[in-house]
Amino acid sequence: MNKLFTRALFFIAIILSISISLNAANKTDDDDKDKKGKTDKIKKGWNVGGLPVVSYDSDLGLQLGALVNLYHYGDGSRYPRYDHSIYVEGSWFLKGSGIFRFYYDSDKLIKGIRTSFDISYLPDRAFKFFGFNGYEAVYNPTWEDDSPNNTDYVSRVFYRTDRKFFRAKLDFQGNITSEKFRWLVGADFYNVQMSNVDLDLLNKGKGEGDSLPNTPGLFELYNNWNIIPANEKDGGSFTIFKLGLVYDSRDNEALPTRGIWTEAILVTAPKFTSTMDNGFMKFAITHRQYFSIIKDRLSFAYRLGMQVNVSGHTPYYAQGLMYYVGMKGAYNEGLGGGKTIRGIERNRVIGDGIAYGNFELRWKFYKFQLINQNFYLALSGFFDTGRAIQYVDVNTDNVPGSIDQTEFFDIGSENFHSGYGGGLHIAMNQNFIIAVDYGRALSEKDGTSGLYIGLNFLF
Repeated sequence: MNKLFTRALFFIAIILSISISLNAANKTDDDDKDKKGKTDKIKKGWNVGGLPVVSYDSDLGLQLGALVNLYHYGDGSRYPRYDHSIYVEGSWFLKGSGIFRFYYDSDKLIKGIRTSFDISYLPDRAFKFFGFNGYEAVYNPTWEDDSPNNTDYVSRVFYRTDRKFFRAKLDFQGNITSEKFRWLVGADFYNVQMSNVDLDLLNKGKGEGDSLPNTPGLFELYNNWNIIPANEKDGGSFTIFKLGLVYDSRDNEALPTRGIWTEAILVTAPKFTSTMDNGFMKFAITHRQYFSIIKDRLSFAYRLGMQVNVSGHTPYYAQGLMYYVGMKGAYNEGLGGGKTIRGIERNRVIGDGIAYGNFELRWKFYKFQLINQNFYLALSGFFDTGRAIQYVDVNTDNVPGSIDQTEFFDIGSENFHSGYGGGLHIAMNQNFIIAVDYGRALSEKDGTSGLYIGLNFLF
């Protein structure tokens, strides 16, 4: 019932968001005809899109908030390309989880340089944790299923931790030989605080039958067994520095229908800028390509990515981070969930190195104008997959003999984790895009399904 209630509230929020989407400057130019004779109003000045955030979780409580994306199109000569984009999101669950984020992107702030800045605070009282190396960490969904007839139930939060996550990112891009071929430099600061789930907090106000049992979760067991080193279990802070190359020939950033977007980034986290005992270095490459099948209607897109450890030791609380240009959502983590492999559990695959692919067919089936804005509706079908290719060292020597290790570990079993599904996208002025994706996992070892509501196409 709670899940149905949550989904109903989300869809109500989408309808409301259309009604509150405003053109702040309310300026348009003459209609711009595309090659099929259809028209778009050229936007000028500031335009605003908003989306209420309303949901309910039986453990975290009611979530309320909103997100707003402001676009400045200047004199409209580059529409739908914007001069400035400002994104602000604030939402809060009654029991302490939330998203507080500010994101800015512009190629006009500094002449000849594209500047992106993100600052986020993301506390999560029930952050998902499944162990390391994908299928080598066994996931038992019945342990968190509190159905009355399930005798294997342990706790709804068995695969959860308490995490407080702060991130500040600053990236610059500039042209090398042309606007398509660019250099990238940047720096990120992270502060990550980890602890066991606060059962007293989550049980506050609950009746006896609905309370979470006082049972250690997987994260606490990993700490007890020293699988997570004692000097890492509480989290830490670190700064990373990025150097990369970008090739971008997309015809449109929000919904490309042709072109290539490829980036290669070297990331280093020195010891002297962190609380880590050792620093680390990673290399990430992401290739995206777009094909127009029916012009301005049907397109195919795919993304292939790989991230590997080059040197040093990455602490467990930094293993899930993914490094790429730009931010499509609040989280830059994976694999699993709405931004990497839709349909499988978020953070299901954590490894020293990962590889993944996304394949998506996109159909823009209806265009219209409403409240002086340009809208279109699009459907998509997708297949996502990925796996660990470098493994985190998991030492099980301290697991007590009374524990059946086959319930927790299946060494050598890692393989591809996959999900499939479809989505609906509602776009205003081509850049503000409400996305609703529903994915299903191919294997029950990854979960069952996921519904994801937010902004933008996946890539």
